[in-house]
Amino acid sequence: MTAPPLAAPARALAGRTVAERVKQGIRGPGGQPAWARPAALGLLLATALLYLAGLSRNGWANDFYSAAVQAGSVSWKAFFFGSFDGASFITVDKTPTSLWVMELSARVFGLNYWSVLVPQALAGVACVGVLYATVKRWFGPAAGLLAGAVLALTPVAALMFRFNNPDALLVLLLTAAAYGVTRAIESGRTRWLVLAGALIGVGFLAKMLQAFLVLPPYALAYLVAGPPRLGRRLAQLAAFGASVVVAAGWWVAAVMLIPSSARPYVGGSTTNSILQLTLGYNGLGRLSGNETGSVGFGGRGGGGPFGGGAGLTRLFGSEMGGQIAWLLPAALIALAGLVWLSRAGGQSGGRTSRLRAAALIWGGSLLVTGAVFSFMAGIIHPYYTVALAPAIGALVGIGAVEGWRRRDQWAGRILLSVMLAATALWSGVLLNRTPSWYPAVHVLVLVTGLLAAAVFAAWPAVVPALRRARARTALAAGAVVLGLVGALAGPAAYTLATVTTAHAGALPSAGPAAAAFFGGGGGPGGGGPGGATGRPPSGGSFGTAPGGGTAPGGGTVPGGSTGAGGSTVPGAGTFPGGGTGSRTGTGGGFGRPGGAGGGGGPGGLSGNTQVSSALVKLLGQDAGRYTWVAATVGTQSAAPLQLAVRHPVLAIGGFNGSDPAPTLAQFQKLVAAGKIGWFVGESASSFGGGTGSAAQITSWVAAHYQARTVGGVTVYDLSR
Repeated sequence: MTAPPLAAPARALAGRTVAERVKQGIRGPGGQPAWARPAALGLLLATALLYLAGLSRNGWANDFYSAAVQAGSVSWKAFFFGSFDGASFITVDKTPTSLWVMELSARVFGLNYWSVLVPQALAGVACVGVLYATVKRWFGPAAGLLAGAVLALTPVAALMFRFNNPDALLVLLLTAAAYGVTRAIESGRTRWLVLAGALIGVGFLAKMLQAFLVLPPYALAYLVAGPPRLGRRLAQLAAFGASVVVAAGWWVAAVMLIPSSARPYVGGSTTNSILQLTLGYNGLGRLSGNETGSVGFGGRGGGGPFGGGAGLTRLFGSEMGGQIAWLLPAALIALAGLVWLSRAGGQSGGRTSRLRAAALIWGGSLLVTGAVFSFMAGIIHPYYTVALAPAIGALVGIGAVEGWRRRDQWAGRILLSVMLAATALWSGVLLNRTPSWYPAVHVLVLVTGLLAAAVFAAWPAVVPALRRARARTALAAGAVVLGLVGALAGPAAYTLATVTTAHAGALPSAGPAAAAFFGGGGGPGGGGPGGATGRPPSGGSFGTAPGGGTAPGGGTVPGGSTGAGGSTVPGAGTFPGGGTGSRTGTGGGFGRPGGAGGGGGPGGLSGNTQVSSALVKLLGQDAGRYTWVAATVGTQSAAPLQLAVRHPVLAIGGFNGSDPAPTLAQFQKLVAAGKIGWFVGESASSFGGGTGSAAQITSWVAAHYQARTVGGVTVYDLSR
């Protein structure tokens, strides 16, 4: 009787000698070294510890998204549309997939800091694992481990995988799509391309058009290196494109087909249109700087004070360099090296060369995404650069291992030595931007990195001088350790500073001492007495904010009235509220000092804003009588109220009070129907009275209702 196919491995194992079994155990499954699997598990456990430890110190992180999670945890309608409030008046200004993950967690575990942030941290662990698995398939476990370690220790990755912005899920999905493309090139099977396209489509539902930046390099990689004939490859790429459209388009189609009267207003748009939001404010407007409905910090030519001036060096500048650029020079050098090494025919060359395919996948995504980030004229924030971290990790891991394997050849030695030397020197530049912060790290990085580079450059002269194999092994091990320390000590130090510091607000920044303008960390109340210290934008200067904080003095910030607890930053403009460097030492607020986390954006933009107990008590009285317990201008004012009271708050004008929703007539109708309990005036977290309809509503309320002050905030009883 013939044994079933599953018995074949057992028969093969039984027929092996003891020596063969021992050899297999040493090599590990599939011929991999025995240390590969334990090392991979250790990498994942270390990443989990790094991303999960002390996670609750970030509090609600970004109030804006946490308030939307609260809404989706109590209403399936709010869940589906990505509504900001449980009554589904208006949506957030993004597609909702990242919210869905956090909202499901909140439904299972209740709404709290951990249920909101743990899914993000686990996404980071999964992303490291997927990157390891992708790189390992073609280049071995050492390359995969180095790629995963680089990703895990990238400061902006440690920041965003502990935060509730959409970027965490987006990066995981795009990295998983790269795995699908890798498997498709390896096997020639259409299903892997379809899976990759679907993952990119879901990425669109996390952060819109940014997900599509990887489409050109992924498609080109398969077109060039896919094993089938050209006609077959083109047909497969058509299926790839169709899967992107279906996965991204079903939700967009649903929103477009549902009557506007039966769904919330599309926040961030001026015409209640998801297409306008996609192609305008969150799409082409980010490239051109012509962003209708923007908060106004961007503009033609430069991205405002957040991301530095547009240009080739933006990713290396003071705003973004410490976030992402530690190993960016090494990644670019590795990309050039992979292209060079794949130029020849044979096993390492030809159309289906894996070196060339990897260069197209990872190098292409790095170049395309990096170019868009560098030259986009609209609003860009430094934390967007987390999208570059997997590509940088993959290129560094592949380049270093390929250089090591060819260390006896001049091409391998040059690749490895130049990568190490460039990383050590550039890390020294980045560390010197915070010269008083652990200067010993500066010395360690330069000495170890340059010494390792010198050893590899002189490899043919050094190795023959060592007669014993044990000495040669020790030299190789020592050089590898020195190289790893020189390459990773700088970003690792910044990453540890990031995870041990509280971060909150719409504009967080990684690194030590609240590393950037508008949104660093710094523990309760920021990183200093009453505020946090930030780095100025390129070419800018520091102005001193009341309360001890600092802010750049070169950027243009919209003026307007100063809210409660407001502070004026010399040389920059007037911020509506305290925020970083506020008089209370919190990230802005409704009158109560203290609170978790450091500053957010202007006026503590969405940054763990505190609400006075008196105001919470007032709004909580008879809250069940109203559809919205209160109304206020902008989500920046509404978010902390909604999180504190746990009832819907109507955010007039959407994110920054500029959306034309509701109109004055619509608001008057809601008030007449008794659906809104209170109107909350300007606060330390608002953009003043808003513009357009929001300004009209604010004036109408002030003219027709009596004001009173509760917890330092002006409120109006709309039921009287």
